[in-house]
Amino acid sequence: GRERQRRAAPACAASSGAAEAAGGSSSGSSAPESTGYTREFVRARLVQFACILVGYSCYYLTRNSLTFTAPVMVATPGLGLDLTSIGVVTSIFPVAYGMSKFFSGVLSTKVSARVMLGGGLLVTALVNLAFGASSSLLMFSCLWAMNGIMQGFGAPSCAKILTWWFATKERGTYWGMWNIAHNVGGFTAPILAGTLARNYGWRWGLWGPGIIGLVVSLFLIFFVRETPKDAGFKPVEQAEEKSTSKAADAKGGEGDGEGEKELSMLENLTQNVLSNPRIWGLALCYFCVYVVRQGITSWSVFYLLDAKGVADAAVAAVRVAGLELGGLCGSLVAGKLSDWCIKTWPDAGATGMRIRVVMLYTVGVAAALFSFWAVPASIGWAQPAIVFMIGFFLYGPQMLIGLCGAEIVGPKSVGASEGFLGWIAYLGAANAGVPLALVVKSYGWDAFFAVLAGACALSMVLLTPLINARSYVQRVADAKALPSAA
Repeated sequence: GRERQRRAAPACAASSGAAEAAGGSSSGSSAPESTGYTREFVRARLVQFACILVGYSCYYLTRNSLTFTAPVMVATPGLGLDLTSIGVVTSIFPVAYGMSKFFSGVLSTKVSARVMLGGGLLVTALVNLAFGASSSLLMFSCLWAMNGIMQGFGAPSCAKILTWWFATKERGTYWGMWNIAHNVGGFTAPILAGTLARNYGWRWGLWGPGIIGLVVSLFLIFFVRETPKDAGFKPVEQAEEKSTSKAADAKGGEGDGEGEKELSMLENLTQNVLSNPRIWGLALCYFCVYVVRQGITSWSVFYLLDAKGVADAAVAAVRVAGLELGGLCGSLVAGKLSDWCIKTWPDAGATGMRIRVVMLYTVGVAAALFSFWAVPASIGWAQPAIVFMIGFFLYGPQMLIGLCGAEIVGPKSVGASEGFLGWIAYLGAANAGVPLALVVKSYGWDAFFAVLAGACALSMVLLTPLINARSYVQRVADAKALPSAA
């Protein structure tokens, strides 16, 4: 009873603080919306959300442009390229991107999200333009490595903006909506880059996305505001007024900021991220999720051809096309469901409620994988539906684990947390390549699905200790309530 009341009271106080945040520095003449935010704040926040949604979609567009231009490049006699040459260029990208996700996350603790998000897209756009103007394999390789480095600047910046502008009770919904940028960018790239390359030559397959990225990057640089304070509003959650410091983790994570020195990038990484066992649990779970995700993405077409008797690669590709659509729906539902759980049980650990949704989705992934393996080849119509459900359940954890990592640490450590989690996830994706290929070659497709099922089971084990985890905001509120409780 008393302990329950002690935890509920600060949580309610934090929620009321979020409602007051909409007033900003204005006189409050505008009537607040039903959420407690003023119309001015809602409009300003909508602009910021549109910026990160369109901006990150363009990151994906400039990232995937080469994929759908490469066939035309190989068919262009003057370039002298073959599949091996394209493989050299594309293999450089994931190495650069994987390292960039980690280092850009650490860098984001000291650099404005506006500069990183807009500046990173500006450079990737210029790389696409320069790539289209080049003709040598060496220049192609160097430029695409630079693209990989700058692509890592996108996600940590967007995570920071989402954390600052959206309160815990609603963040899951908007994080899920932002996550569809992956799908939007991935859907647009083959249509734009592929069509331009086929109709106007391979150079326009790079120039088209580059021009769009250039225009959008300038828009981001001028209009993005990292925090509500930068736009003249108060923080959406009171705890976010605090500065980064490890001084009193018992007080709620990153300290109270009173008299504490600002931590350096390395100190912030080591003290607030790498020393946090909950972040490590999420990171290892992310590794498993990306093994499954990349395993299905890379090998499902081969599985249908080899084990299910599908006639050709085109037919198999159609049957797995619903993976991204299922992922889009799953992300939206997962975010909304986790927000509903937090609102329904406000005194429970907010991060823990999202973790329970992740665990529910993980069970769904395992069930869908079993169906994909067990359904007979004769029931061909069921395969696209099963793939849709795999995407639905798989992209929910992929989105929510990143969100949990952002909420466990304080807002000034969000970029470092996302960078570290993204790097570990990349390592998981890398292990879905050659290692899984060797598993299939040596032991067959049954072993392939056994490995994916084992990754799901390990994820459940890693998540179980986190089902009651409280967010940074809740821990700060709990710490404030301790003196009064005493």
